[in-house]
Amino acid sequence: MAVKIRLKRMGAKKQPFYRIVASDSRYARDGRFLELLGTYNSLKVPAEIKIEEDKVIAWLEKGAIPTDTVKNILVKAGVMKKFRDKKEGK
Repeated sequence: MAVKIRLKRMGAKKQPFYRIVASDSRYARDGRFLELLGTYNSLKVPAEIKIEEDKVIAWLEKGAIPTDTVKNILVKAGVMKKFRDKKEGK
């Protein structure tokens, strides 16, 4: 089972709101997911990002692969730096 960390689209038409979720890569984009990891609202200026860092780092340690967009969001939030530091043992 390949686990991906990706965005799940929510919200009304023309008003997107995203949840950051860990899901099996075989599931539909807006379908089932394994765990809710945070939210991302691109309509607010600046974009509103809420992430549960402990959960994200735990999934990354288990081998979950973030999509390109989610990876960029995690870099902006500083989660990837914390994961890298933890992995290197700092």
